[in-house]
Amino acid sequence: MGDLPSSVLFACDHNATRSPMAEGMMKKFYGTDVYVQSVGVKADLEIDGFTIAVMSEIKVDLERHRSRSFTELQEWGDDLSAFDLVIALSPASQRQALEFTRFFHLDVEYWPILDPTGIGESRETKLAAYRDTRDQIRNHLIKRFGPPRV
Repeated sequence: MGDLPSSVLFACDHNATRSPMAEGMMKKFYGTDVYVQSVGVKADLEIDGFTIAVMSEIKVDLERHRSRSFTELQEWGDDLSAFDLVIALSPASQRQALEFTRFFHLDVEYWPILDPTGIGESRETKLAAYRDTRDQIRNHLIKRFGPPRV
């Protein structure tokens, strides 16, 4: 368990499932003590409806989340060098984060988190896969940053 950084960037493939989950839970668990954002390698998908559903179960509202990429993050004024920590939730986002941060001294961690998209045939099996992903992220957050503070 480490100290709480002042800023964290979560990254995944499309910023539509895993990284929004992580961003939302980080904000819920640790409040305004940490500046938190999320990005994807690409921002070609809208937030996933199953993501919104399983996050609402734990009182995290992601309905207004808008997907954005690493490039858009910088275009919109968030400099990667301003983040203390980048947490990549997929191999592609880890590669992208390392590429974008090679000019900056900042830590990049990789958390291997299941991509639930495409798993399951029925609504219930899909929701179960998304809950598994949410719970994996929650467990990583608590292991890395300690119990929720708010």
